[in-house]
Amino acid sequence: MYNLPLTVDLKDKVVVITGAGGVICSELARAYAACGAKVAVLDLTKEKADAKAGEIVAQGGIAKGYAANVLDKESLEECHKQVLAELGPCDILVNGAGGNNPKAQTDKEYFELGDIDADTKSFFDLDKGGVEFVFNLNYLGSLLPSQVFAVDMVGRKGCSILNISSMNAFTPLTKIPAYSGAKAAISNFTKWLAVHFSKVGIRVNAIAPGFFATAQNRQLLFNADGTPTARTGKILAATPMERFGEVEELVGATLFLSSEKAAGFITGVVLAIDGGFSSYAGV
Repeated sequence: MYNLPLTVDLKDKVVVITGAGGVICSELARAYAACGAKVAVLDLTKEKADAKAGEIVAQGGIAKGYAANVLDKESLEECHKQVLAELGPCDILVNGAGGNNPKAQTDKEYFELGDIDADTKSFFDLDKGGVEFVFNLNYLGSLLPSQVFAVDMVGRKGCSILNISSMNAFTPLTKIPAYSGAKAAISNFTKWLAVHFSKVGIRVNAIAPGFFATAQNRQLLFNADGTPTARTGKILAATPMERFGEVEELVGATLFLSSEKAAGFITGVVLAIDGGFSSYAGV
């Protein structure tokens, strides 16, 4: 059985998680199911969603996989109909879909004289389509699912939305201006939506993960032979706890913020889970 860091009773709650075929959100899906929730595992790829839902069911939980494109409202509305029919109205929505794109990042941390003509991708070479994709995936990819699934929550008790921000929403990281800006927008959206929904019983919060070694960023953190990259050295030097986070360490904060009993008076919060990275000035 899944080993929970704390006990939260979510029996019969319907939890909808986008991007749940990935490392982080599949872990959150398992945790919600272990608390008794019925979990709708949403992913762009139905096979991934079904596989993750199958793992939860094998562990004794209740879950079902659904295909959904977070940038296509019609796709989300069709998914919503299926979730309503098979699991019931959504109580908790986790907007987990997001990510970066190489076309929206620079090769170097600092622009230098001569870079315009050099064989390097500088700020002036950022691809418009890549930047738009990153902003859309992270921002619209949270706004549209909220429009579709929060309809179920209006006027009901114990309902909430959890967004996934990032510690680089506090201070932008080098090389990734689009992703940093998009996550800053998520933090802002979280606070805006918390106020907007405050009179109808929907709490809205976010977690802001720091550095976690996942399949998505592993090539930036480790060389092909498994040795740490120079970027990893910088990250760990700027993280007071001097290590990467473990995905399981996101579970406690997620369940806490999702619990009406534990966090019923908490809304509009962006909780950093980053080993102190966003608090450290370097001196």
